[in-house]
Amino acid sequence: MRVLEKMARVNQKPLPSGTLRTDCKVALDENINPPENTHRVMVQNNDSTIDEEAGSKVGGIKNLYWLLSPALIRTTLLLSMDFFGNAFAYYGIVLLTTELISEKKCRSGVSSSSPLAVANPYKDVFITSFAELPGLLFAAVVVDRVGRKLSMMAMLFLAGVFLFPLMFHQKEVVITVLLFGARACITGSINTLYIYAPEVYPTSMRSSGLGIASSIGRIGGIVCPLVAVGLVEGCHQMEAVLVFEVVIFLSGLAVAFFPFETKGRGLSDTLKVSE
Repeated sequence: MRVLEKMARVNQKPLPSGTLRTDCKVALDENINPPENTHRVMVQNNDSTIDEEAGSKVGGIKNLYWLLSPALIRTTLLLSMDFFGNAFAYYGIVLLTTELISEKKCRSGVSSSSPLAVANPYKDVFITSFAELPGLLFAAVVVDRVGRKLSMMAMLFLAGVFLFPLMFHQKEVVITVLLFGARACITGSINTLYIYAPEVYPTSMRSSGLGIASSIGRIGGIVCPLVAVGLVEGCHQMEAVLVFEVVIFLSGLAVAFFPFETKGRGLSDTLKVSE
């Protein structure tokens, strides 16, 4: 009650009417020999804990059912697709930073085990890592001005533009500049997506919806080395970049079909508001 009263004072709001109650009451006894009913109370608390865990599992299944219901399945599938594409592109671009340098061995015939096959990847990784700063700043500036959907679409398609020249052999400095721009754009897109995803779901399913979509995004991070590393090392640079282009394009297309724009919109508490 003291905590609630302090919260009310800080927020300058009255406490709601009612009495604070709890179903679990544990009596503290300082006697050396506890009374006979102490064990019975503790068993009752354990049963209550088991009931809460069972209720939590039932609640999780219920939330999954609602996320796949006709009212939210479009949102769930599109968000999952976009999280997959963003994670795939982000981690892939990071891996491409070093892998594209090794494409020289495909033209010169240098063995991949030769020290001449790879130049200095540390410098390129160091430079492209700074791309995340302008990406974050750009997303922070435009997200509340042009909206979440338009921001994500612009940054995704712009990332595709930066990656397109990499379908062909380029000089190392050109590769670094293009990957710098692509990484900045995809970083801004991911952070905007993490703003949009919680806003599109009602309160009761917000954490579940974001968690499921983000988990599917991790699958994209697991799969991308097969493309970014496997194809490039196999001297299939054009095919590797083409896969990234397709994934990024489909992610941007998914953003266009998001149910609504959340810019300036209050968070919904019920499913009806979000439909």
